[in-house]
Amino acid sequence: MTKVTIRHVAEAAGVAVKTVSRVMNGEPNVTRDLQDRVMKAVDQLGYVPSMAARRMGGRRSYLLVALNDRQNTINNWRSGRGNDWIDQMLHGAMLTCEAHGYRMLFELVQAGSEDLDRKVVAILSALQPDGIILTPPHSQNLALVEMLTRRNVPVVRMGVPGKGVGFGVFMDDRAAAAEATRHLIDLGHQRIGFIAGSPRFEASRQRLDGYADALHQADIGMDEALIAPGDFTFESGVTAAEALLSRSDRPTAILASNDEMALATLHVASRLGIRVPDLSVISFDDTPGVRLSVPGLTSVRQPISEMAAKAAELLIGVSRTGETAPSDHLLPFGLEVRGSTTRVT
Repeated sequence: MTKVTIRHVAEAAGVAVKTVSRVMNGEPNVTRDLQDRVMKAVDQLGYVPSMAARRMGGRRSYLLVALNDRQNTINNWRSGRGNDWIDQMLHGAMLTCEAHGYRMLFELVQAGSEDLDRKVVAILSALQPDGIILTPPHSQNLALVEMLTRRNVPVVRMGVPGKGVGFGVFMDDRAAAAEATRHLIDLGHQRIGFIAGSPRFEASRQRLDGYADALHQADIGMDEALIAPGDFTFESGVTAAEALLSRSDRPTAILASNDEMALATLHVASRLGIRVPDLSVISFDDTPGVRLSVPGLTSVRQPISEMAAKAAELLIGVSRTGETAPSDHLLPFGLEVRGSTTRVT
């Protein structure tokens, strides 16, 4: 069988080879009629563009790379719990890349490692991506962002503002935690426990600050004994929930800084014979698992997929236009109210 080439597509569409290339690369200033003619020929002939040829034809690689934290990712895989956050991130970024003729890869790099820069440079050398998406905590690493910028690699920082160094795509974690806490206060709760996230992540501090903001605004004194440390793992959630729920003056509600620690709270409450929502529980992130729990968890919905899609869209735009002026993009969160919260009786 003769291999279908770009020249066959051009002949079938009655256009120049360069026009086919511009349509396949998603370049601007191509009329809708030409796009339709070219794509009809592509479909009829079953043409698949060569990524290598596209890369040779210009400076673009048609590839984006996301850098994820190695420790957290591997720990979740080994535990068998999976990585819902990463699943949502890849869902948003990969579909956006697919729609624009790009490919998406993700690499695991240990945050804080002494040879971080060397490993990232090796990734750049091997893959030559058109841009890098940094997920937390890498997105908080200003030295890493500046190193990539010096090498003229466009960078999107997920989860934090860019502040003029790379693009920022994020939600307001502080405001989200405050809204979740106010929801509990509006239900009559005064003793509200808080399970903090890992101090490695800026979002952990922002969520604690939002919790404190809401208590202060409601003129409720913040009891430090109701704040338990966690690190976003199920195990840390179990330890934190046990500490909070074993108190004689235990809280009537708990706000956990992520879904795993909230699910751990449900398990501990069940073991202790405490009914939810008699103990109201709110989670963060709203990954699929919390919708299947019994009862379903009230949760702050973090727009993970939407943030990743926006990150990919920004990098693809840079690769096409060369415009790299940093900008920040604040995406809205939501509070999904389910059966795990109720009014104090």
